[in-house]
Amino acid sequence: MTTARAPSKILPRAFPGITPDEVADLIANSELKNYPADVVLCRENAIEDTFYIILQGEVEVTKTINDSEQRLLKVLGAGEFFGEMALIHNAPRAATVRTLTPLIALEIRRDAFHRVLRRSSSISLAMVREISRRLRENDEMAIDDLRLRARELAEAYQKMAEMEAAKREFITNISHQLRTPLTSVNGYLQMLLKGAIPEEKKTEALETVTRNVEQIVKLVNDMLFIQETELILDQFEAVNLVNLARTVAARYYDRAREAGVHLQIKPNLFVPPVAGDAKNLERAITALVDNAIKFSPSGGRVQIRIYRKGDQVLLEVQDQGIGIQPEKLPHIFDRFYHLDHANGRLFEGIGIGLAIARQVIQQHRGQLTVESTPGKGSTFTIALNIWNGQGNDTEVNSTL
Repeated sequence: MTTARAPSKILPRAFPGITPDEVADLIANSELKNYPADVVLCRENAIEDTFYIILQGEVEVTKTINDSEQRLLKVLGAGEFFGEMALIHNAPRAATVRTLTPLIALEIRRDAFHRVLRRSSSISLAMVREISRRLRENDEMAIDDLRLRARELAEAYQKMAEMEAAKREFITNISHQLRTPLTSVNGYLQMLLKGAIPEEKKTEALETVTRNVEQIVKLVNDMLFIQETELILDQFEAVNLVNLARTVAARYYDRAREAGVHLQIKPNLFVPPVAGDAKNLERAITALVDNAIKFSPSGGRVQIRIYRKGDQVLLEVQDQGIGIQPEKLPHIFDRFYHLDHANGRLFEGIGIGLAIARQVIQQHRGQLTVESTPGKGSTFTIALNIWNGQGNDTEVNSTL
């Protein structure tokens, strides 16, 4: 800690121009105080009547911004002072002052200071000069803060405008995605009710109705899922990630073949289970595989790779699709972000698949990352913690 400074040396610095006799008078009307660290000396918005001159130690000066954020304004040390405004009027404190270290301070209360002022005009002038200087500093600080607030408000407004545009686009997309299958279902049902479909075509018509209803249900479930805040409990189980990936791949083989995409799964045959919720992890993998096939060209390949790395199991979904532009990478996991066309191709969807995947993986305390090269494809990687409960050392033998 620094050596304490004598009040007779510090007071002329606080009030330039006062005489030695006036210094002695001020000291005679003040009180020497000791404080430990982490003590509030001045509280913002409180009306107080004490002026402090630091002889030894440090304090921090903070101010509340936006009703909650505590912003550090400055740190004061030996030879500096605060609370001078309390000597001249009953205005509330403009900031909070807290001791950072054990502190020795010279304190002058308002009534004692007024007694000194009545006997000394030079102290009055020195006080006016110092108060004016502090007010200028405070004004400059307030202006800087207003400029910062203006920038933050502009950025917040821009983000709100982007979100509003994304929501409008989402409503348009979801209306289209729901209207198309609903129109198909309604048309087939009307024809069935009127007997307009031949007997040999009824099975095919009902299959079409079923397929469209399943699409509607999936869309609604995805919308409900993304709005939930506590989807997964902290109590996880041992989950065989390879089996989940094989289940998802089996479900998508036909769709991939129809799109001219070769879907492969290449797991390490011996990987430990991960800690998780099987149903929701399957949903995350499904979103990545669905996305990879959607953005792959005919003749392209989608690979699912699973392997262990340290204390995690990694699942990669790699495609040879259109890739992602660098400026769009930060937004692809945002809710409602949707790429509807690229290179003359149209893409269906409502823009919540990747958001669902990220939400699930975050709730599993894992990571979801992406690497992408425009025109060459993307690789999405899920990293999940290995199950550390009973059976943690038992390896899972998964064969194709």
